[in-house]
Amino acid sequence: MTYDLVEIFESLQGEGRNMGRSCVFIRFAGCNLKCPWCDTDVAKRFTIGLDGLVAEVKGFRSRSVILTGGEPTMVKDMPELIAALKREGFWIAVETNGTNDVAWLSFVDYVACSPKAEFPDSLKLTSADEVRVVASSEDVVRFCRDLKGRMSATDYYVSPCEREGEIDFATAKSVLSQLDGWSLSVQLHKLLGFR
Repeated sequence: MTYDLVEIFESLQGEGRNMGRSCVFIRFAGCNLKCPWCDTDVAKRFTIGLDGLVAEVKGFRSRSVILTGGEPTMVKDMPELIAALKREGFWIAVETNGTNDVAWLSFVDYVACSPKAEFPDSLKLTSADEVRVVASSEDVVRFCRDLKGRMSATDYYVSPCEREGEIDFATAKSVLSQLDGWSLSVQLHKLLGFR
């Protein structure tokens, strides 16, 4: 049982309802979407076994873990990792694009879904704790309105799109002005200059 990873690191959650929470981020390699504005490196840097990965996570101070990517719902042996982390008492969140509705999501503590307006027909997940949509253009307004009827969540967020180091707050503000019940989620870690 091995896992292809990009990185493991400890930092603060930079967006959504858990903004500011200290977490260990496990970034899995690979993604099933190719968003034109994506700024995340999803290329595999190393492979690690289950026991080694749990030991790495236990080496950090935080007792919260975020499984992110890439796309973590593509990882074959994720149920075993979740079970091992739960045995150690960790709070576990998943960040997903919502294209895979896998059974093990019901065993984590928090699901943050970021469906992509560029791939509207790829969304399979029907509920999450929070939804975050990147305001890549004004066209996401229609996607967001439709999404609220397709996916139940406690919180709905619009995030500014970043292209080549520039964060587009203007489009996010415009999109939000046309939506009811949505809030702004910024990537605080980028604004404050931490990982």
